[in-house]
Amino acid sequence: MTTGETVVVGLGGDLRGDDAAGLAVARLLGDPPPPGVAVEACGDAAALVEAWSGAALAIVVDAVRTGAPPGTVHDRLPSLPEAGWHAGWQGGTHSLGLVDAVALGRLPGELVVVGIEGGDFTPGAPMTPPVLAAVHRTARELRERLTRERPGARRR
Repeated sequence: MTTGETVVVGLGGDLRGDDAAGLAVARLLGDPPPPGVAVEACGDAAALVEAWSGAALAIVVDAVRTGAPPGTVHDRLPSLPEAGWHAGWQGGTHSLGLVDAVALGRLPGELVVVGIEGGDFTPGAPMTPPVLAAVHRTARELRERLTRERPGARRR
């Protein structure tokens, strides 16, 4: 990671249904990535910390369980979780994820968390249709935002 860069990091696990949402957003957004933006797909906290280390802005996309309908996109999640955050938000669906990465330190300059509400985290299950639709919508919206907001980009 180049210091001062923007990075989008998708978290998740490909083998647990809707848990792959963050990874899928990263893969869509990274083919090709918006100019000046690094895109990473990560499966654990250590890789996440490495991916955002030195970044001016890190946008983390992860599957979540809050009780909202599957496919709901949460873009106002707390970016710096406090003690008990797992219980209140139920965080991501991995044993080591965003909460653990924050606890490890080495935070980016700014951290934005986007959660995609999952419904089925069964091992071997495919992503459900509402989550897949949210993945495509989230990737498209992030691409538009990052292209529009980068320095020197034309504004419409």
